[in-house]
Amino acid sequence: MSAKENILNTIAKNQPKLVPLPEIDLNSVIDYEDLYTQFKTVLEGIGGKVEMISDVSFLKEELKTDKESGNFVVNTIAALGEVDSHVVSLSASELEKLEKAYVEGTVGVAENGAVWIYESQMINRLVPFICQHLVLVIEKKNLVATLHHAYKKIEAAREGFGAFIAGPSKTADIEQSLVIGAHGARSARIYVIG
Repeated sequence: MSAKENILNTIAKNQPKLVPLPEIDLNSVIDYEDLYTQFKTVLEGIGGKVEMISDVSFLKEELKTDKESGNFVVNTIAALGEVDSHVVSLSASELEKLEKAYVEGTVGVAENGAVWIYESQMINRLVPFICQHLVLVIEKKNLVATLHHAYKKIEAAREGFGAFIAGPSKTADIEQSLVIGAHGARSARIYVIG
């Protein structure tokens, strides 16, 4: 038996006992008087923009104008019009010029401004990360206080991929300077349908 096999066998024999995850009492975690106000405050504090709208008619017009501009714009939301389902097979190099993407979110989290998006909502998992400008749409009734609440509402293992996205891409680890759009969308606008 090789040294590698000995090590792996020893590790396999010495696994700790499985311990059940703790039960979280959702009544004892933080709560907010106004979920939308908290969501907006946090998200705008990290570089995003949040706007409450009454319905999607405004977004339909914005999408139409964006498409007519000649820029590469992708819509993944059926309520806004024709879904650009052809992007499912596009590679990163083909999506490189993606200017703006419209994506529907499932759950918005007030404590950190994050929005959960399933892979099926992205159509192509590169779309929300490779675009220059990201537009997320979420219903106000789908705002929750914390990630504990969010995980109760989503099925993380339902699809092959999903992500929480909180605002535009940002990093502050280079000389402690905040850089927006370092490795993803340069802007993120979240429309909350109230």
